[in-house]
Amino acid sequence: VGSAGLLPTLSAVEAGKVVALANKESLVIGGELVTGLARKSGSLILPVDSEHSAIFQCLNGESRKNVRRIVLTASGGPFWELSRDEMDRVSVKDTLRHPNWDMGAKITVDSATMMNKGLEVIEAKWLFDMDVDNIEVLVHRQSVVHSMVEFCDGSVMAQLGVPDMRIPIAYALSWPDRMEMDLPRLDLSRVGSLTFQPPDPERFPLLELGYQAARAGGAYPVALNAANEIAVGAFLEGRIPFTAIPKVVDRVFSSVGEEECRILDEILYVDSLARLRAEDMIRCL
Repeated sequence: VGSAGLLPTLSAVEAGKVVALANKESLVIGGELVTGLARKSGSLILPVDSEHSAIFQCLNGESRKNVRRIVLTASGGPFWELSRDEMDRVSVKDTLRHPNWDMGAKITVDSATMMNKGLEVIEAKWLFDMDVDNIEVLVHRQSVVHSMVEFCDGSVMAQLGVPDMRIPIAYALSWPDRMEMDLPRLDLSRVGSLTFQPPDPERFPLLELGYQAARAGGAYPVALNAANEIAVGAFLEGRIPFTAIPKVVDRVFSSVGEEECRILDEILYVDSLARLRAEDMIRCL
């Protein structure tokens, strides 16, 4: 989990391996470096994230020049219907109770703040060579449509399935084939309806910071991710409340300069600096 995945990902890519990538932070903080190295080595990166797996499947056999936009779906997490005042009082236990997915603690907290979706916007930019302004996020509470692709003729393709990470993992491991999976099947008659809503930037500001980092590039995605890792860790340890996570991340993000992050040493330097700044800010809260 986190930026710790960058070094092994770089090693695998440099060796020309086929990489089933479950560590989105590798592309968040080292997207230019990782994808550039993959082009040189011939390494193939297959997405494991359910949203990016969905996009990858929708693009199968399609020309990228015909893609108009990508739509990433988000569950909205456990606090989608809470006010900001109510979110001030949520506990770690409340936060880790995701309505649809069974994930690790870090990712579950990121889902609750919607930072996970901000990171996924950056990941999609590098995986699919997409302009950030052509990547949209919609909140889809049922977690049945895992993401969509709109094409230049107005057609929209979506990948649907039960919310079970074994499906995208299996697809990455068996691609270009599919393996038989003994899992519950999607029954749309039982689901009943599929709803989609725009995200609320007032209550979930970290998604917009993800967009800003994706557009700015350089040190911004690195600092964003590092500050978030520290803030989430502090929340899980009971040192800060849930609503302090975006405050810490925003302050570190706002302190970023014009540092280059094209090589590994530069990335690791900004990562370390952002972590120190985040810890300083947490102590001052």
